Amino acid sequence: MTRRALLGRAVHGLGALALASLEGKAHAQGVVTLPQKAKRVIWLSMAGGPSHLETFDPKPKLAAMNGQPMPDSMTKGQQLAQLQGQRLTCFGPQHPFARYGKNQIEISALLPHIGSVMDEICLIRSMTTDAINHDPAHMFMNTGSQIAGRPSMGSWVTYGLGNLAKDLPGFVVLTSLGQGGQNQPIAARQWSSGFLPSKYQGVQLRSKGDPVLYMANPPGVTRDRQGSDIRAINALNKEYNTVADDPEIATRIAQYELAFQMQASVPALLDVSREKKETLELYGCQPGDGSFASNCLLARRLAEKGVRFIQLYHKDWDHHGDIKEGIRLKSLEIDRACMALITDLKQRGMLEDTLIVWAGEFGRTPMSQGGSGRDHHNKAMSVWLAGAGVRGGMVHGATDDLGYAAIENVTTVHDLHATMLHQLGVAHESFTYKFQGLDAKLTGVEPSQVIKSILT
Repeated sequence: MTRRALLGRAVHGLGALALASLEGKAHAQGVVTLPQKAKRVIWLSMAGGPSHLETFDPKPKLAAMNGQPMPDSMTKGQQLAQLQGQRLTCFGPQHPFARYGKNQIEISALLPHIGSVMDEICLIRSMTTDAINHDPAHMFMNTGSQIAGRPSMGSWVTYGLGNLAKDLPGFVVLTSLGQGGQNQPIAARQWSSGFLPSKYQGVQLRSKGDPVLYMANPPGVTRDRQGSDIRAINALNKEYNTVADDPEIATRIAQYELAFQMQASVPALLDVSREKKETLELYGCQPGDGSFASNCLLARRLAEKGVRFIQLYHKDWDHHGDIKEGIRLKSLEIDRACMALITDLKQRGMLEDTLIVWAGEFGRTPMSQGGSGRDHHNKAMSVWLAGAGVRGGMVHGATDDLGYAAIENVTTVHDLHATMLHQLGVAHESFTYKFQGLDAKLTGVEPSQVIKSILT
């Protein structure tokens, strides 16, 4: 070995030791300090921005002011998306509300199945977010930052806690699209690992057809031969890693092995036709139909197998027009499935350590857009949580009489992230990763807090 090669390999080795030290520091800081109520998360993402005013936040005063000018005192100088500079008119809720559960909590009458499990749900009516347009709002909800390139929460969680499944990814993403024409695109950067090692990025499984492209071997290629190829490729990668000391090579080795294992485990896992007839009827889905309901059933199956973080995107909530019909269709698609997921997990004894979160990327304005729709809005939105030490049958926070802004127990996306990490046994303040000389964390640099009043 030449002197130049010796020095080069020594430098690479020091770099690898430094990286390992940083990773070990992040794991030690983030995982050991709190009791763990949640072993896993199922995040139900309603992409497009569901209106809180037609779903979970009743506003009789807004109904009474329908068609009247929006009070200037509320909106003057405020950030709006597409209504900036336009005449602002109050637009009353388009569907009635009804009371559910022991505490008679009001939610949309379009959601009777969710209402039937209201005693398991904590409804937050005072959520706010920083972003007002779709892509940055998705980034903020997923990563705690509007800037692309940050790790998603699923990546943070699997990085900090690891995976419970040996033959499946720790972070899985499923998407669905129902009726309607507002098909907002969802970019893979929403489940990116950002600056964390890439083995922690989310893996998207398709809910129709082959769950992963190229899952099956080509004709004439047996599993034994495939296994031999994987072993040969990984042997070469390991040899190269002795020279390069690149953590991404270790990721490549791990992902080759995981992909090989997934070829055997995923097809059977995603074959929901094996479920009992009663279970399929509970969710209201047909095997392989690609619906949100099917994805909720798949989420339960993935949770059973040890997947740490499961994120379901259901698109088409961007109702700039005809929100009355749009919300009706969306409610039909999610209502029974959400109830079924909570009920199914509870029956199997899994709700107590599975945290379910339902959220969009922002809310909608109490002012009309085009006479029949609502614009994006970041000052008020509703989210709900269930399971894993969350108090059921309660409402946290409130918006003003017109649903324009959160005014009581105002909460932020960073507060939501801090609370989720807390239930997973992770102290958000100290769960960091050294990046560009800074101790980066999911909950950012601004003050954030665990919403302790919603926890048992």
